[in-house]
Amino acid sequence: MKIEDILNLTEGVLTNNPKVQAIEAATVYQSKVDQGDLFFSSNQEEIDQAIENGAYAIVYDDENIVRKDDEIAWIKVSDIQLAAYKLIRYIVIKKEAVFYLLSEHELTFLKLIIKHKGNVSIIANDWRKAFEQILNSDASLFVGTNKELMQLIKPDVPVLEKEVEGYLVSDTLFKSTYKVDGFLYQEQELIPFHLEYLLRVVHFCNVHDIAYTMDRIKYTKHFLPVFIDSKLRSTSASKSDKVAIFTDNTIDITRAREYVMRSNMWVKSVVFTPPKTKVPGIDHPHWFETEAEVRELLKNIHYNYAFIMNADKGILNTIKEEYSLF
Repeated sequence: MKIEDILNLTEGVLTNNPKVQAIEAATVYQSKVDQGDLFFSSNQEEIDQAIENGAYAIVYDDENIVRKDDEIAWIKVSDIQLAAYKLIRYIVIKKEAVFYLLSEHELTFLKLIIKHKGNVSIIANDWRKAFEQILNSDASLFVGTNKELMQLIKPDVPVLEKEVEGYLVSDTLFKSTYKVDGFLYQEQELIPFHLEYLLRVVHFCNVHDIAYTMDRIKYTKHFLPVFIDSKLRSTSASKSDKVAIFTDNTIDITRAREYVMRSNMWVKSVVFTPPKTKVPGIDHPHWFETEAEVRELLKNIHYNYAFIMNADKGILNTIKEEYSLF
């Protein structure tokens, strides 16, 4: 690619009169620079190393960068990340690649059900890793969960809106029997209000001819219930009326509590979160800073359901991996 094309794509300014007129490839990692490459960075040490490795052009946004080789091209931009992704947009058009913005829940279910992960490329949340991934991948279908990053790649990036035909047949908070795409799945480890994510992902797979299976559906990191006894050991539902529910988001806590209030008025639920976490509908959640504090709360507070945010199930005295609830 010619230097003048790089200037046009990145909206950069050439700050010297270089001898080089074109570059071979581009990277954001100095260790990956080969002879003739374009390098994006505003770190002096990284730039110096890239030049030693053979960089022909440097894109930077820091006025304090010292140009140590005036034979190569120095391209000043207003924002290095934005400039890098303006180049990526050009690459994406050439590849005719398709991008989708998924929620964290949708991505989790997509990973669960697809048979061959090579059919879709999952974009890293780090912009440098994502840059290299898109630049060097042969994939034509990409998904990611970082909205800001995905909109840098494609400003009008679509989301999953359509759902395949499906509905709940029967459910409790911890088990669901449901019909999806004409097939019935009984007593699955699926939270009822997670079905909507699954339906959108199945529709996505159908549209893009991605083979999938429902055999791996299970509780996810977003909502993981563990029945426990008085010593905080995992047990079966028939032996305890207490369950510790590990979650990584407040939305699931809110929806689960609403579900409980509608269907099980007798259930006493409590919420444990890191300090200053705001949970809609909860004026005073139990804040914790250490795992020991969570264990003490679980031992001393009256509850049936304990929603625990951003903690690992390892805080329990787990004696076996057992999540069968009935």
